[in-house]
Amino acid sequence: MGDETSRWRTFGERTIYDSPWVWLGQVDVELPGGERIWHHVVRLNQAVGMALLDGHDRVLLLWRHRFIPDRWGWELPGGMVDDGEEPADAARRELEEETGYRAGRVEHLVTFQPLAGLADSERAVFTGRDPERVGEPTDTSESARIEWVPLASVPGLIASGQIWTGGSLVGLLYLLGQGTSPAGDGWPDRGR
Repeated sequence: MGDETSRWRTFGERTIYDSPWVWLGQVDVELPGGERIWHHVVRLNQAVGMALLDGHDRVLLLWRHRFIPDRWGWELPGGMVDDGEEPADAARRELEEETGYRAGRVEHLVTFQPLAGLADSERAVFTGRDPERVGEPTDTSESARIEWVPLASVPGLIASGQIWTGGSLVGLLYLLGQGTSPAGDGWPDRGR
């Protein structure tokens, strides 16, 4: 439990921009010292990712370009949760749309807020197992290629900057931290 004297109090908000995907506004807050300010806030729809594992210690990743930072990298398949949709169902749907694979079993891995001081942007990552190829991806604008990547190579891909987006980093690091790789601790042999 936090100290209530450190809590920021809110008194209202005003919208600057609103769309089905993002809300940008200002919130009237009182800081712990008593000062009142308008603090900028971004609210994004809930998003999901799927770490699909193939039983051979590999994860299915997308090689994709992100135009805002103008950068390429490996990412987990995923996307936004539709209104009324359960996050696990959204992860299944996004996986199939982006890769042509279906997960036989799906389990929640981790939920997090990547920018809690600036944005309400909840992200949930799921682990999928027992993959089944059901066809070609229907959303071909999502990636340049789709590959099964050995889990043991993930730390090196992170270190080289090839895995760099928040949802993929959090999901893969959490997965590795649970000891999913052949080394038993989630990481490749480090000279033990």
